[in-house]
Amino acid sequence: MKVLVTPTTDMRNTDKYITMNHGSGGRLSQRLIEELFLKYFSNDTLRQMPDASLFNSPSKNLAISTDSFVVDPIFFPGGDIGKLAVCGTVNDLAVSGAHPMVLSCGFILEEGLELSVLEKIIQSMAVTAALADVQIIAGDTKVVPKGKCDKVFINTTGVGWVEPKNKTISSGIGIKEGDKIIVNGPIAEHGMAIMNEREQLNFKSDCVSDCACLNALIESTLSIDNAVLFMRDATRGGLATVLCELSERINVGMELVEEQIPITDSTKALCDILGFDPLYVANEGKVVMIVASNKVDVVLGKLHEHPLGKKAQIIGSITSKHRGRIYMETSVGGKRIVDVLTGDQLPRIC
Repeated sequence: MKVLVTPTTDMRNTDKYITMNHGSGGRLSQRLIEELFLKYFSNDTLRQMPDASLFNSPSKNLAISTDSFVVDPIFFPGGDIGKLAVCGTVNDLAVSGAHPMVLSCGFILEEGLELSVLEKIIQSMAVTAALADVQIIAGDTKVVPKGKCDKVFINTTGVGWVEPKNKTISSGIGIKEGDKIIVNGPIAEHGMAIMNEREQLNFKSDCVSDCACLNALIESTLSIDNAVLFMRDATRGGLATVLCELSERINVGMELVEEQIPITDSTKALCDILGFDPLYVANEGKVVMIVASNKVDVVLGKLHEHPLGKKAQIIGSITSKHRGRIYMETSVGGKRIVDVLTGDQLPRIC
């Protein structure tokens, strides 16, 4: 007697689109892993496909960071959700004083996603990880029915090792009056590139996301002893939020100079047209540093040597006045209080 087996999905679509069976743990799941993920992420550790990957560490001081990425749209000028996922976690480790080593990645895929789109994202992640000198050694994939997520969401977790001298870099311990505030280049580029692309505003703008891995740039400055006292990447909430949080937490005053804060003409014009304050617009390739006043020239020299730091500038300084508050000298000669933004200017930015 012949047994008629009815396929649970249209097999004609399995070579072009994500189906629910890609998340079943069966043959299609295995094909997805072998033909896409291992194709680009392949290394000795990942090829064993264990439930947990083991790796050697040169130090007992480890840092771990995890982040999830739901950016809309998934492709944008200067990057895509895959590049963003790698850069975001690498940068979170780097600004904590860690040397990023390995990443894991988890994918939530929507049924109907084209495999060619997923491959483009995975390839982008592989290239970005290689440029940052990190390996992706573990991962997971889940598929949800159409309409239950928006194309693809990605989680990345990263581990890095920390030299003892850098263990307090996130705390701001040692910051004092006269120390300088530095940003490594023009602000607000990522947020405005996303906004222009998402809303299809069709402005003739050359706004491109600054999405980039900053670990090499940061490590060059950490080689200068007792120079960098604090670092944070200015992602959601932008430059202002980073500084406001630090000012309140360690109870120091800050004074910024608007004309010294780097911003491109195209980004500023788009912010003006749409009513966004660039101080609060997200970045994905900008680090904010507090640098000892007697080492600031050396740090700036290091930053200017790197492609991601050529436009680094001092934008302000630490003061003992108005503790816990930030004032900015505006371009028209007045003074403005810089405070924490109460809401999100632009959701799904990363």
